[in-house]
Amino acid sequence: MSAKTKYLIGLFILVSVFARGQDPQFSQFYANQLYLSPSFAGATEDNRVALNWRNQWPSIPGVFHTYSFSFDKAIPNFNSGIGILATYDVAGSGDLSTTNIGLLYSYDFQISDEWHIRPGVNFKFYYLGLDLTKLVWNSQITTGGTLPPITPPPFDNVADIDFATSALIYSPRIWAGFTVDHLLTPKTSFWGDDATVPVKVDLYGGFQILSRGRLKTKLTQVMSVAANVMFQGKFYQSDVGLYYFQEPLVFGVWYRGIPFVTSQAGDAVIGMVGIKTDQLNIGVSYDFTISNLITSSGGAIEISLIYSFLSSQIKGSRKVHAIPCPEF
Repeated sequence: MSAKTKYLIGLFILVSVFARGQDPQFSQFYANQLYLSPSFAGATEDNRVALNWRNQWPSIPGVFHTYSFSFDKAIPNFNSGIGILATYDVAGSGDLSTTNIGLLYSYDFQISDEWHIRPGVNFKFYYLGLDLTKLVWNSQITTGGTLPPITPPPFDNVADIDFATSALIYSPRIWAGFTVDHLLTPKTSFWGDDATVPVKVDLYGGFQILSRGRLKTKLTQVMSVAANVMFQGKFYQSDVGLYYFQEPLVFGVWYRGIPFVTSQAGDAVIGMVGIKTDQLNIGVSYDFTISNLITSSGGAIEISLIYSFLSSQIKGSRKVHAIPCPEF
């Protein structure tokens, strides 16, 4: 490994440790609905398990991986839904990691024959860790070492609590909502500084421009337009895309960026293909980088898996109203 590469890795680690953190984002944001918004907790007639994995910038030294696991179920007799969500994000050669484990709850208000409002909350535990033994210090890469020798200062891994809230409004073909996360601004400094995770706001929504099916409850062809805009600290991101479902296949393409606002053409163009059955959804997507990192990042790979299974408590009970958004 060249000295320049080692310097860049070290610079990234310093920025990661001392800068205010930003959350990882999933390209298949509707394949990880509880991560997008706690309002989706229990928005299913089945019990639902979701697994998500994202490999960001595979061509850059060090790892940039995000893992997510969620489980949710409906409580139709109380117009409610509950869920759990666990995420683990690791970045850089020093395994700078962030772990979140949350309990989610949502409630469905029917305000007319077709329209519903679904608020939600997420109470979670936050943990920030770093493995200093995996970092490379100047004394390890310079001839004869460094005088005086550089030793890592003492630090403690960070544990804190956090809270998110959301609201979703939807009809049989339209949905829109928002999520406000990190309302308790958890600590993100290993040395007791005032650095915290900044509040994040997600605005999302879309509509079905085509929906056909053999039965009212069984759609076999759907085309949807969807968008997700995120603000966190000084950073912002916008995803706009199109989904097409022809049973059992799903295709998606969307654009990440804000034209005419930034100097670059955008961040990425994302392509996705998936398969959707009554119980199992599998999606694979790839981010084609179009920013200044086009020759060095390697894009991003993402895989999602959602498994649904019937609950005996739902059979014969009050019907759960379906939200028309895509599942990838």
